Amino acid sequence: MTNELNSLEREIEETRERLAGTIDQLAYRANPKTIVSREVTSMKSHFVDLETGAPRTDNIIKVAGGVVGVIVLVAIIRKIAG
Repeated sequence: MTNELNSLEREIEETRERLAGTIDQLAYRANPKTIVSREVTSMKSHFVDLETGAPRTDNIIKVAGGVVGVIVLVAIIRKIAG
């Protein structure tokens, strides 16, 4: 009976430790600073190769083209409406 009790206590302690680790991971992931850092890294990876630091010109050109397109569209709409 004592062995069973010790075994059960050990299982409970191991479960507590796993849960504490899981809670720590969730707290880290939910931390606003961690979320911002993760999002900044994600955005940066679209424009810069994180391994080499080289710019990803194809993505930069796409975004620049989109911005120019929006500016041209706004200018055309103003000209038509004005």
